[in-house]
Amino acid sequence: MRTISITILALLLFSSCRKVDDIGSSSFDCNLNFPDSSQANPNNSEYQTLLDEMTAAGVVGVEMSVYDNINGMWLGASGKADLHDDVNMKPCNKTRMGSTVKMFTASVILKLQEEGKLNLEDKISDYMGGDYIDKIENADRATIRQMLHHSSGIYNYIRNLKFQTASLNDLIKEWHSGDLLKYAYNQKSYFDPGEDVLYSNTNYILLGLLIEKIEGKPLYRVFEEKIIDPLGLTGTQFAGKDPVPDGIVRGYIDLYSNLNVIESTYYSGWDYYTADGALISNVYDMNVFFRALMNGQIVSSESLNEMLTWKTPSEQDPEFYEIEYGLGIFKMTIPGGVCYFHSGDAIGYYANMIYFPDDGITVVYAVNSNYGKIDQYVSTKTAIEKIISVLK
Repeated sequence: MRTISITILALLLFSSCRKVDDIGSSSFDCNLNFPDSSQANPNNSEYQTLLDEMTAAGVVGVEMSVYDNINGMWLGASGKADLHDDVNMKPCNKTRMGSTVKMFTASVILKLQEEGKLNLEDKISDYMGGDYIDKIENADRATIRQMLHHSSGIYNYIRNLKFQTASLNDLIKEWHSGDLLKYAYNQKSYFDPGEDVLYSNTNYILLGLLIEKIEGKPLYRVFEEKIIDPLGLTGTQFAGKDPVPDGIVRGYIDLYSNLNVIESTYYSGWDYYTADGALISNVYDMNVFFRALMNGQIVSSESLNEMLTWKTPSEQDPEFYEIEYGLGIFKMTIPGGVCYFHSGDAIGYYANMIYFPDDGITVVYAVNSNYGKIDQYVSTKTAIEKIISVLK
């Protein structure tokens, strides 16, 4: 859902070069806190072959979780968590989950409504003021629901070429909410609030600030108290607490589309502190989270129904499935059936979470490489079709 100019990245990459870390394999040690029965899963061989084919094609490393009501949880991995030290990827390894955090953000907003601390029909300007409201068109009129739904019409800061140039000129800079929102200042809105739907990261940065304003504490603490700790997600953290934690898999980009990857672990600095992309986790935790959300363990059934109220955009991506927008979640129909999902990416990382409501099958996969030739195996329509054809 994020767009980055790979051409600009190629031109500016070496201005921010950083020596590759000598970490050592022990830094990537991790364990699951339950007996893993993946080897006994009747589909174990097919699932593992799928991952091995991805890494054989050029994906550096991949981890995946698959849950179904008959066979339970399957976990697998293939490829490398760190090329420099030749460390194998494990399904419990921490990786960047990107925009999948928007599902966390939406869940917290719904919980705050349940607690009587806000109403989705309130305008965000009822709680916040200053430049964030005055200088971002539609921010004074959009409701919290419209921001969750991406129907506010508010400009997406990441599409601003000045932001892309500034961020890629200093790839290891750590950006905060205020730094990013400036690139939405005085930009024309896409439409009037409620008129259409169009993805905008700016919505979720503002929602993150709203959460902090209402709760009076940093986002990472709110996420811990309301989602991470209650669900026992021991491999999950909000990046703002520790942007590049010990044990996070190294990220890589196929800069020149020749599968000669370059390490990019520290090149995701605008994904560290904001509610639109700052999530670090593993595929097991995210599978637990998604199922808990769908089973009414995080928000009430009434709130979940609000999240699963869909709007269809007037324009669709011709190279992807047609999608409908919910509150922090999307719906699409693929060969495996109707599914709910959210994907996310950062420089060197991509993740996708897919839930099939008809049978409860939940799939989460994450890779530590993207761009160039790699994307065709992880994030395209064809890639998703292949993955689902093996899993369903």
